[in-house]
Amino acid sequence: MTAVSTATPTAGTTARPQAEAVIDLDSVAHNVRVLAARAGAAGVMAVVKADGYNHGAVPVARAALEAGATELGVATVREGLALRAAGVDAPVLCWLHAPGADFRAAIEAGVEIGVSTPRQIAAVAEAARTAGRRATVSVKFDTGMNRGGLAPDVVDEALDLLAHERGVLDVRGAFSHLVAADDPEDPVTDLQKRRFDAAVDAMTRAGVAPRVRHLANSAATLLRPDLAYDLVRPGIAVYGLSPAPDLGSFDLRPVMTLRATVVLLKNVPAGGGVGYGHQWIAPRDTVVALVPLGYADGVVRGLTGRYEVAVRGRRHPAVGRVSMDQVVIDVGPDGDVEVGDDAYFFGPGDHDEPSAQDWAELLDTINYEVVTGVRGRVERTYRGGAA
Repeated sequence: MTAVSTATPTAGTTARPQAEAVIDLDSVAHNVRVLAARAGAAGVMAVVKADGYNHGAVPVARAALEAGATELGVATVREGLALRAAGVDAPVLCWLHAPGADFRAAIEAGVEIGVSTPRQIAAVAEAARTAGRRATVSVKFDTGMNRGGLAPDVVDEALDLLAHERGVLDVRGAFSHLVAADDPEDPVTDLQKRRFDAAVDAMTRAGVAPRVRHLANSAATLLRPDLAYDLVRPGIAVYGLSPAPDLGSFDLRPVMTLRATVVLLKNVPAGGGVGYGHQWIAPRDTVVALVPLGYADGVVRGLTGRYEVAVRGRRHPAVGRVSMDQVVIDVGPDGDVEVGDDAYFFGPGDHDEPSAQDWAELLDTINYEVVTGVRGRVERTYRGGAA
């Protein structure tokens, strides 16, 4: 069996991160071009909320804009201001606001504000008066999600207020969020389209007709070209993950690769247990590899005994319980693995590693949660694009 060893970097060399999420900005650009082709004449608003779905909002935003995206979407004012502070000057829309949100800062930074209640409209108008400049706003309508957006029973009040405050509010857009666009047969999508069209008509009658309309998320951008309107608003597809995995990958390329370094190899005899509780017992003499990535870093304990890790183009089963800082993989008695090798947990498959979608299926969740769940000591590194 392979000898046991550990390794340290040679003096004078720079050690790579023990664990890293490699973000391929060329893949971001590729995905934006795929989405733009599907959108036709509509522009692309790349959604970079939650720090770019945990990929890094600023580098992803820059790569998306260079590839042809025309606008950016975020959830909060703070996220919009962070883009401005980094020198990103493209149109930015934010739409999720807690009481006391700093609308004045958004207005002064030229961040467009999505409004979902009459109270928010009044607060933005007051902030605009305080700032001494008009605020650009978009109206979010609830067409069936029953989350954010103007509820049907307050639409008239909200539109009257928007019309009254035209001196300080520039009503640029109208948008909504789809419930089930990942299922092209679900009739609720057509119902939402009718409700959205009716809401836009109501805006026009109230004298605040929008110049920009957007309804399509990632799934609708790929599956319902009739919903493109003036903009599409993809999120997860920008990061190369399918919003409708059962229907295909749509030529999207996953952007994030999660990898770490093999730090130790150890001989384990047949009958030897590995990890807490000896949940796994070696069925034969074998060699295991220790990799410094654990549940504190996003490899959740629910994966214990159910996933594989790729090393040197070959998958190996992870064995024993996932620990806070480390996992163990069984590389076999003749495994061609050395200390310092890269261990690939998920990515686009370039090293025969599983995908984020594979993890999602193991965990009975969605690929969004997998990539946004990478955390802790994992360092983001960038390649391609403007990296």
